[in-house]
Amino acid sequence: MKQMRTEGQLIVLSGPSGVGKSTVIAELLSEHNDMYFSVSFTTRQPRVGEADGVNYHFVDRKQFEAMIANNELLEYAEYVNHYYGTSLKVIQEKLAAGIDVLLDIEVQGAAKVREKCPDAVFIFIIPPSFEELSRRLHRRNSDGEDVIAGRLQKARTEYHEIPHYDYLVVNDKVSTAAAEITSILTAERCRTKHRLHWVDDV
Repeated sequence: MKQMRTEGQLIVLSGPSGVGKSTVIAELLSEHNDMYFSVSFTTRQPRVGEADGVNYHFVDRKQFEAMIANNELLEYAEYVNHYYGTSLKVIQEKLAAGIDVLLDIEVQGAAKVREKCPDAVFIFIIPPSFEELSRRLHRRNSDGEDVIAGRLQKARTEYHEIPHYDYLVVNDKVSTAAAEITSILTAERCRTKHRLHWVDDV
């Protein structure tokens, strides 16, 4: 029996704040027990309901800057005055073990990953409309009007990066968005470059 590919797939998900990435990711993880969600490090404070080590690894600025200095991060970026970054060692270990790794990172970080890992799959998630994004941000009830306005302006800038992504998923209904991402991953596994070992003895 021929072995399937031995290395995991790196999947990068980006999208504007409020688009519902966390909900889509939770749906994906509930359906794929062989997928690892990389928990990012951040210097921002936890939101209500967030837990350290689950949503993010919450560290202070000094700790984060030490990680930068020691080259411990695959990527990092500063977003709304806070650092966000991804552990390089953990990603490498999971991929080498044949486990798919899911990253939830913004466009700055995604660009850095693209330079280092061009074989990663890049997926951008958008809302059905900009009006809906505004509604979702207001519904979160965690930010003031000035912060929401800033997030919407940031989203407009992020949209300019969409052409650099491999796939675009519209999160109108969470289950549909998760199903589309699953279909994308299935298609990626069927790429010729991942399956040449099936014909190497012909």
